[in-house]
Amino acid sequence: MPSAVKESRGDRWFLLFNYMYLLFALVIVLYPLVYIISASISDPRYVSSGEMWLLPKGITFEGYARVFENSKIWTGYKNTIIYALVGTAVNLLVTMPAAYALSRKDFVGRGFFMGMFLVTMFFGGGLVPSYLLVKDLGMVNSMWALILPGAASIWNIIVARTFFQSTIPRELQEAAHIDGCTNLRLFMKIVLPLSLPIIAVMALFYGVGHWNSYFSAMIYLNEEAKYPLQMILRQILVLQEMGSEMTGPVSGEVAQALANKADVAALVKYAVIIVSTLPVIAVYPFLQRYFVQGVMIGSVKG
Repeated sequence: MPSAVKESRGDRWFLLFNYMYLLFALVIVLYPLVYIISASISDPRYVSSGEMWLLPKGITFEGYARVFENSKIWTGYKNTIIYALVGTAVNLLVTMPAAYALSRKDFVGRGFFMGMFLVTMFFGGGLVPSYLLVKDLGMVNSMWALILPGAASIWNIIVARTFFQSTIPRELQEAAHIDGCTNLRLFMKIVLPLSLPIIAVMALFYGVGHWNSYFSAMIYLNEEAKYPLQMILRQILVLQEMGSEMTGPVSGEVAQALANKADVAALVKYAVIIVSTLPVIAVYPFLQRYFVQGVMIGSVKG
């Protein structure tokens, strides 16, 4: 039996350093999440005074009750789900065929199109020209203003193209063509079923991007009924900030009422943050296997 390799003192110190570093990184990442969860179910007086810093104190679910009673939040939730699902579907419909076409060495004009795509990564039209273009296309105050301008990410196309080049054997494609398979059928019946890891990665990237997006909605949407959840959360944060900065001579009763209102707003803020992040947290474990595999394969070669 071969003897096990004995670790040197340097190896042990290196492992100890790695474990300490990973533990430190875990605390940095985990503490804000634990704090927000605890703050969302704690008495806001303890949160604002700093007495609650890790575990819940004075447990109350008033924040969640107010969230579920607020029709704006439910409307924002519905809009965000629609924007994320439709937007991710459009992104995949554009990204995957484009990446596959650019991965084919026999694609005429491949270098030209790849160069044009790369130019857009470094040079953009700017905010005002983009708004004027969306306005001229009649998409202002519509769902498509949030989806079509970002229908494809050049970086994601490059990652998916690299996946196709390094994972789908060229011999398999040639054999399919010999059997009379068209390019479209080859892509739909052979390439896509073998590309579930990168599809899951792209869906996760695009979906999270749509779910967290609020800047485009702030620019292109002017009806509150069409706001995504992140815009509603932004309104809550802005209103709370404005309330906390209100100054001036007021009576004791008015000051107490303003303080109570600010405390409730803070409680609702933490509850909305938890409610808005739950879907992404719930979906990620199911895509983690594909995520790790797809990123590793899609980024090794280029």
